[in-house]
Amino acid sequence: MADPINNSKARRDYTILETYEAGIVLHGTEVKSLRAGKGQISDAFARVEKGEVWLHNMQIDEYSHGNINNHRPVAPRKLLLHKAEIRKLAELGKVKGNTIVPLSLYWKTGRVKIQLAVGEGKGAHDRREDMKRRDSEREMKQALMHRAKGR
Repeated sequence: MADPINNSKARRDYTILETYEAGIVLHGTEVKSLRAGKGQISDAFARVEKGEVWLHNMQIDEYSHGNINNHRPVAPRKLLLHKAEIRKLAELGKVKGNTIVPLSLYWKTGRVKIQLAVGEGKGAHDRREDMKRRDSEREMKQALMHRAKGR
């Protein structure tokens, strides 16, 4: 199986409120291309439209051994969720500042799954606070390691 495709921007730019696992409707050569690891979700987002969840801006590169029936690299793709989950996503997505973003795309029992998250956008100040917190944690760990080696 191919390695999971992760969205590194999502956790940096959003505070994750809730996560969901969804199936994704794929056509033709999209599956083979994903098995080869030729996908990207860093700019992708999801929207609830007419009671269905659609993933936009996800890129799946054309399959190298495909023919004229190859898929379009960037196209809206339908996500498969339960009705209750869709209603909950629609409610959370309507709140100002919230966005539905994919965190990762992976294989589970031979099927492609996507982990969606409802995220609240972080401002520049929040991102700086996160960086300061990570730096201080790293420095504390280094100090503890240095102290443990000195004994």
